[in-house]
Amino acid sequence: MSKIVVIGSSNTDLIAKIKDFPKAGETIKGVSYFQAMGGKGANQALAAHRLDGDVKFITSLGKDTNGLSTLEYYKKEGLDASLSLLVDDTPSGVAMIWVDEKGENSIVIISGANEMLSSGYIHEIKKEILKADLIVLQMEIPYDTVKTVCDVAYEHNKRVLLNVAPARKLNAEIIKKTHILIVNETEAEIISGERIHEIGEQAMVDNLLALGAKSVVLTLGSKGCIMRNESEYHKIPAFNVKSIDSTGAGDTFCGALAAGLTEGRNWKDSLIFASAASAICVTRLGAQPSIPTADEVYDFLKKNN
Repeated sequence: MSKIVVIGSSNTDLIAKIKDFPKAGETIKGVSYFQAMGGKGANQALAAHRLDGDVKFITSLGKDTNGLSTLEYYKKEGLDASLSLLVDDTPSGVAMIWVDEKGENSIVIISGANEMLSSGYIHEIKKEILKADLIVLQMEIPYDTVKTVCDVAYEHNKRVLLNVAPARKLNAEIIKKTHILIVNETEAEIISGERIHEIGEQAMVDNLLALGAKSVVLTLGSKGCIMRNESEYHKIPAFNVKSIDSTGAGDTFCGALAAGLTEGRNWKDSLIFASAASAICVTRLGAQPSIPTADEVYDFLKKNN
């Protein structure tokens, strides 16, 4: 089995279930509250791990209660986070999440120790990173760190999967050093400078390929996803499920896709596997608590084929 290294953020999620989002200046009564582990990097690493990927996760945490509890949690999950950075005087990352009765969410992130995951630290552990067959990145760590990882990977002919979330503009050199670019509609528009409703989904994917990415996956929510590279094209419909909470669904998709591809599945089967994992995720509350196991995904696919 090929090895996956996920480099990214780790947060403690503080989740409030509400009926409707409050207006400015309004105080509302919530429905329920709970705390869980999150962060895009951690979500994707745990998804790949639960879905049978061989994963090493690299993040940055504070030496506080949240950080130490997070490391203990990863240990219990069997996720290797032994190369993670522990920093003094900076709290671990936190995300405050509101989820309405339709399953839509609104999130505020305090990056904290995630900002300490520097390019310098990447160079310190470069040998370990280069043991990976696939390196998975997101945008909740410093931009320069993402760029450094892409530079190192490109120099040593290692594949990079980059999920451009949260959305932001990218330097062309980063895109050219990315083998798999995963974006939703908003992220695609910010990177390309185009609007999907004006040019269409297919043209948007083609524009991103023209910027230098080897393969592009455009996720379309309830409409599924589109994947294209120089030799393949796939449009995979979404599974029809009742959404409870969309938090972590995109991360579950990315982690599942990484696991599928490194296990030797072809593109089509990997995309269907990832779509199924994401569909299961939205039927549950929270990010990491909602990530399914491989057996759950296989059972779901049997029932929904």
